Amino acid sequence: MTARIIKNARKIVIKFGSSTLADAAGRIDDALLASFAAAIATLKQNGKAIVVVSSGAQAAGLSTMQKWERKRDIHYRQALCAVGQVKLMQAWQSSFAAHGVNVAQILLTRDDFSDPIRSLYMRNTLFTLVDEGIIPIVNENDTVSVEEIKIGDNDSLAAQSAMLWNADLLVLFSDIDGLYDKNPHLFPDARFIGEVKDIAEVSKTIDTSGKSGFGTGGIVTKLDAASFAAGYGIPTIITRGYPSAFADLLSGAQRGTVFFEKT
Repeated sequence: MTARIIKNARKIVIKFGSSTLADAAGRIDDALLASFAAAIATLKQNGKAIVVVSSGAQAAGLSTMQKWERKRDIHYRQALCAVGQVKLMQAWQSSFAAHGVNVAQILLTRDDFSDPIRSLYMRNTLFTLVDEGIIPIVNENDTVSVEEIKIGDNDSLAAQSAMLWNADLLVLFSDIDGLYDKNPHLFPDARFIGEVKDIAEVSKTIDTSGKSGFGTGGIVTKLDAASFAAGYGIPTIITRGYPSAFADLLSGAQRGTVFFEKT
């Protein structure tokens, strides 16, 4: 099922969480980004159109402004994201440039999706960039986001971007290889769930406690994102994110959870 969905999808939104892009110390791993860019460039060469939703501004900021690491004041956290967004985009830009691919930065808030005029221009921009062979890199505008306009997690942002762009597939990279009935990091007997047809029903039967070490979104936000995408007929794959993940999914060497029916 996973391989067939990927093969049939032409327009794919790929979401990278902070935990997927950071090293063990929580800093952005430039070599890892370069490997992901190479994999995406290969997908592009094989006829896939790609939009990237990338977390990591705060992690990238810590790579630059280590002296702010212990500061929790909101102004410092937003300033840290402002610094980090530059480094994050530089890392993506240089990584894709090695393959002759240009990138574009798109920073959004919840207001951008709720306003029909903004949404229309966002949609047109996405289509134009992709049609011209450019990879859009989408992230939440953390520097200006407050609770009233904050999307809150990039799983939701990825699902909304997939809807806006009429994507064929949403891929949420995580630090685990899919959905389990409970946290596999804590429970060795956790049962893997390969396919989900009814997201609301499966949500009632699994233990959704716990979050990943660096990301703000746990499995709950991924289920919500998959449910949102399913409402627009867009299948979602949750899988472990690493550079050869797509090749391994296609060959059967890596598994993932597929949400493939409207709930």
